[in-house]
Amino acid sequence: MSEINESKPNVLDVQSLTKYFGGLRAVNNLGFTLKKGDLQGLIGPNGAGKTTAFNMITGLYHPSGGDIIFCDESVVGLEPYEITRLGIGRTFQNIRLFNNLSVLDNVRIAYHSHSGYSLFDGILRSGKFSAKEKELTEKAQEFLDIFGLADIQNEIAKNLPYGEQRRLEIARALACDPKLLLLDEPAAGMNPAEIVRLMELIHFIRERFNLTILLIEHQMRFVMGVCEHITVMDFGEVIARGTPSDIQNNPKVIEAYLGKEAGHVA
Repeated sequence: MSEINESKPNVLDVQSLTKYFGGLRAVNNLGFTLKKGDLQGLIGPNGAGKTTAFNMITGLYHPSGGDIIFCDESVVGLEPYEITRLGIGRTFQNIRLFNNLSVLDNVRIAYHSHSGYSLFDGILRSGKFSAKEKELTEKAQEFLDIFGLADIQNEIAKNLPYGEQRRLEIARALACDPKLLLLDEPAAGMNPAEIVRLMELIHFIRERFNLTILLIEHQMRFVMGVCEHITVMDFGEVIARGTPSDIQNNPKVIEAYLGKEAGHVA
């Protein structure tokens, strides 16, 4: 595992991020930085505030305080589609595919933000529309080939095995051409063999697409095997940060996951 390289430019800088839901403080003074090319994890027990943090970064929630700087630009107050266009892609804890559409169409939809034709062209089925649709289909097919999904491009998404649905969701997120990819529990529900393939896929896509990746995950084997740096949250606050080996031996982390007595024994 490599250390964070301070010479690389910042891609994401989360500064004193706070979120209240009524009188409940879900995230308090959260801060961390991702450099270009980083592969980091954000972990913690259930209810720690991890997904709330993801939802603020992607514009689904607006922070109660703090700032989110993406490639030197604040994204606080922007709508999710605006943040996606800037270059932040994400997957969700519960897979969100267009279940009744084909594998190919799920990826084609993501490419339509780069379609280059107008509504008028689409209504009239103009030459520009036809040419662009052909181009988008070819791009989507190339993308599916990269992810090993080309042979099932005509299958309906809901009929795919769970692991292939996860791969399709990641493929669709990458079709939006992000600089930063957020993965929310990508290994949830996977068997050991699928987890190994997912770890290999994440390392591959980081190199292939020159990505910076931040992920949430509960499966510690996966987190420790894939992440280079980890931030740990509990009750909305950061309790530890460091390399996987640092985190595995941190008494505060052990206590958060296993209880107070376990933390003292460690």
